[in-house]
Amino acid sequence: MSESAHDAASNFTGRRAQMVRNQLQARGITDAAVLQAMATVPRELFIQPRYAEWAYDDTPVPTLAKQTVSQPYVIAHMFSLLALQPTDRVLEVGTGSGYAAAVLSCIAAEVYTVERHQKLVEFARQKLTEGGFVNVWVKQGDGTLGWPEKSPYDAIVVAAGGPFVPASLKQQLALGGRLVMPVGAEQRRQHLVVVKHSEPDRFITIQETSVAFVPLIGAEGWPG
Repeated sequence: MSESAHDAASNFTGRRAQMVRNQLQARGITDAAVLQAMATVPRELFIQPRYAEWAYDDTPVPTLAKQTVSQPYVIAHMFSLLALQPTDRVLEVGTGSGYAAAVLSCIAAEVYTVERHQKLVEFARQKLTEGGFVNVWVKQGDGTLGWPEKSPYDAIVVAAGGPFVPASLKQQLALGGRLVMPVGAEQRRQHLVVVKHSEPDRFITIQETSVAFVPLIGAEGWPG
């Protein structure tokens, strides 16, 4: 590694630690597994070079296909709501750059992630491979329909806002499983909801904080 590359890596490492302290812990994120994962995964790896300086800013960052890499705090908050366990099998809807899937892979046993944009599928696969995240599987498809062949899932996280929670995703949630998703009547304004599969054919829904995600496009989301 050249001296300049070493300096850049050291700078990112320091900023990552600062992000965990100032953006996550200072705002009440206490889940030790989430904090450790976000302190470990190099967010800059999943950011296009022209936006690399924004990697640890307290903001979403643009990526391919007019999508974004979500704000670090929002990712941490959503994953904390999932109450993830090391043995969990997780479905992510909306792979994006692959960053959130990498974080999940440091917490859970298996991560299955679905992305509708082929460019992002290719980008995420490349970056996950570069980073050595081997327990993540990426598929191109309609995320609102989930990945039924790999179900059931202990946890499902949806990284785009829909008008309702897709029935297909609820059907793929294991008994005792948790789902976190932005839901709202407007495409750019939502509330996070937590859905718990408490008993056979019974789901408990809890509304959480106000958020703003890109629209969830698909058969059980917004029209494309």
